[in-house]
Amino acid sequence: MDLQIQHHFHDLPEHIDFGTSVAIDTETMGLCLHRDRLCVVQLSGGDDVCHVVQLNQDRLYNAPNLKKILTDPKVTKIFHFARFDIAALYQYLKVITQPVYCTKIASKLVRTFTDRHSLRDLCKDLLNVDISKEQQMSDWGEKNLKPEQLKYAATDVLYLHRIKEVLDKNLEREERQEIAQACFDFLPTCAKLDLLGYSQLNIFEH
Repeated sequence: MDLQIQHHFHDLPEHIDFGTSVAIDTETMGLCLHRDRLCVVQLSGGDDVCHVVQLNQDRLYNAPNLKKILTDPKVTKIFHFARFDIAALYQYLKVITQPVYCTKIASKLVRTFTDRHSLRDLCKDLLNVDISKEQQMSDWGEKNLKPEQLKYAATDVLYLHRIKEVLDKNLEREERQEIAQACFDFLPTCAKLDLLGYSQLNIFEH
């Protein structure tokens, strides 16, 4: 693998074309979206190129090129645990990301023989690739990101297309494509509910 990392500030360049699907992940200062700001958005078109967009410089979140991709109805956005990323992007970029695909949800629908559905688990189990999560808890608010942080960010999107291919075959085998798609379609609403404070409440209960 010849990984290429392109580091951008404030926004993506205009000329980038990811085709019909793009893998996306976010890095924030923490897991409380009302407190912990969005710092980085990383994207990959399924090749060995990752675009890391650093948004926390001067707290600028006006990223029109990035927003255009997030809302393009012809481009499927592939996430792992999309619920959090969609909420973070909505909180700070003020756009709803769709259409989306979540590898974590797909895994839970077809890999019912295990409770291991992390990105690292899927890379290892489905692709025989061992990824490092060492930089997961690092400070993404730093002005100058370290090379190991950039590599970590890239790794989080590098394998999502390949994971999706495997999971799609399993969804078809188990005849769960329709329920998976319904879950994906609901994710933007779920993200909005999380931001409204309903993340720990099941509004469908009696």
